[in-house]
Amino acid sequence: MTTFDRSSFSLNGKVALITGGARGLGQFYSEALSLYGADIFVVSASQNGWDDTRQKVEQNGQQIGFLQQDITDPDAADHIIAAVLEQFGHLDILVNNAGIQIRNDVLDFKDEDWQKVIDVNLNGLYYLSHAAAKVMVKQQHGKIINIGSMQSYRAGKRIFPYAASKHAVLGLTRAYADALAPDHIQVNGIAPGYIKTDMTTALQNDPVRGPEIQGHIPSGDWGTPDQLMGPMVFLASAASDYVTGVMLPVDGGYLLR
Repeated sequence: MTTFDRSSFSLNGKVALITGGARGLGQFYSEALSLYGADIFVVSASQNGWDDTRQKVEQNGQQIGFLQQDITDPDAADHIIAAVLEQFGHLDILVNNAGIQIRNDVLDFKDEDWQKVIDVNLNGLYYLSHAAAKVMVKQQHGKIINIGSMQSYRAGKRIFPYAASKHAVLGLTRAYADALAPDHIQVNGIAPGYIKTDMTTALQNDPVRGPEIQGHIPSGDWGTPDQLMGPMVFLASAASDYVTGVMLPVDGGYLLR
């Protein structure tokens, strides 16, 4: 029987791979996990945010590695996992955070935009999870944390591939959780609500949608990125070892209405 104490949230000695971990919410995930003792390996399509993220992680006393890699490239997943193992020797936590969104009206949506979003948000996540699972099964432990969305549950009438991909992320989270549970691997997700970021500034300031969204949130406030850090640490740590197949909404109660 495992004893619960302060060390249950410790990530000392763990290695976390975070896609898109140098910008936006991904940078907050890198900061949170390093604060609790994890070394970080960031994969991103560009080097934007690398210096700032390195500084934040190293200030927390942890090591960090980077790989510039498009996760939709052929064999990207195997290349990424090999790079993590070469630098750190093991992989304990995978955070599938990278994602894109393209908006358009229903009859104007382009086939290539559909494919682009599905390739990043769903296929990239699947192949990387598959490659990581091979390592984690050999270790007989691991955590996979997928980033979902409010659109894992709701319609998005101008973001069709995004809504489809995030619904699928919820399904994959459950399927992988079921399949990998015998190998002591937990697979969960976080579904962020409406969070104040640079990417959502226009939506916050929209004279119609801004007040609509705020009025729909029981707490009455948009979330802030730091409010996702605690749930991330929980799902990455031993404190959640008996939690699997869960997509945790962090939304101020938005889905209640």
